[in-house]
Amino acid sequence: MRRVVITGIGVVSPAGIGKDDFWKSMTGGRSCIRKITKFDASELSSQIAGEVEGFEPGEYIKNPKNIRRMDVSSQYAIAATKMSVEDSGIDLSREDPERIGLFVGSAVGSPVFLEKQIMSFYEKGIKSISPFMGIAFFPCSHLGFISIEFGIKGSSATLSTGCTSGHTAVGTALNDIRLGKSDMAIAGGTESPLIPFVLQSFCVIHAVSTRNDEPEKASRPFDKERDGFVLAEGCGILLLEELEHALRRNAHIYAEIAGFGATCNAFHMTAPTEDAKETARAMKLALDDAGVKPGEIDNINAHGSSTPLNEVAETMAIKQVFGENAYRIPVNSIKSMIGHALGGAGAIQAVASVLTIENGLIPPTINYEHPDSACDLDCVPNEARSARVDAVLQNGCGFSGLNAALVFRKFQG
Repeated sequence: MRRVVITGIGVVSPAGIGKDDFWKSMTGGRSCIRKITKFDASELSSQIAGEVEGFEPGEYIKNPKNIRRMDVSSQYAIAATKMSVEDSGIDLSREDPERIGLFVGSAVGSPVFLEKQIMSFYEKGIKSISPFMGIAFFPCSHLGFISIEFGIKGSSATLSTGCTSGHTAVGTALNDIRLGKSDMAIAGGTESPLIPFVLQSFCVIHAVSTRNDEPEKASRPFDKERDGFVLAEGCGILLLEELEHALRRNAHIYAEIAGFGATCNAFHMTAPTEDAKETARAMKLALDDAGVKPGEIDNINAHGSSTPLNEVAETMAIKQVFGENAYRIPVNSIKSMIGHALGGAGAIQAVASVLTIENGLIPPTINYEHPDSACDLDCVPNEARSARVDAVLQNGCGFSGLNAALVFRKFQG
């Protein structure tokens, strides 16, 4: 089977733009959750979010006219793709564009652009609608804008599996290269859900934190006083290459992506199952796909969304897969610092997983102050931890009862 490695990283997140700023924030244990500034959230029960700050689309998008033709999430995706390509050192003009795949995950598509157009429609009438409306609001518009920007003509798909969309996109790219359909691929997830309508949809089902007076402490995975996730935005993109392709050009290899697994609970649209069986099975499938034994995993990059039910189910699932070893493996959640970017979350997680292997440093789970007996694993509380990390299992869970897992490992020639 063809092996697949990661040679480029791009990220736009509340923790920073670009891998260096992102990693500095992650390992520094800095909360990036703030009061919402992108709209008036005063009437919502949750008024906090993980916002991207300082993003200038003109620094990444070739044609300035295209900026107003696309959603913010597409802008993030183009920026992160540009970063990953530049980071990899590859010259795309010398590659066969038909052998480059493109796989991007998104849970909610292009809500910022859509909201503006709907408001314009009702306030100013039908003639006010942008001629780009019929393009930008499609979830697959991310693919179109990226492919045009970078000349990519290979296999492509928009993956919309809720909060596991980023996992699914990366896993799909892995299999596309394995099967010989592509030699390399752009893969990840992007999301810009910070509009009142989207946030309120989570408020009405009591899924998000209402710790508005202490935004920095609102996202607290595995802590007994967690009260819901914090909505966020951002994008993570990985450049995946078939191993021999990467070696021929002497590319820097961050890590090998070795396995992917996904399952459905077939139980409830929002709540996990009481036995966490399918969450555990997704992990097992990823481990089996990677040919990695549970005892070889050095870190679990958890879904860890900071909801009352998720961490209990995830802890249970980890114990089912790892047995007594579950207590020795560091289990961290970067959502404690940046919140939950829905379809972008798994891809941003993947950036953290790869950098954990690269740097031998596990980001902390911050705001861990009150132990929960139902979540009694080593959650790397509050401070980053130096460790030899040869293999990471990354979890994702989400609404509609979807589960996914990825396995990354240190490249061994």
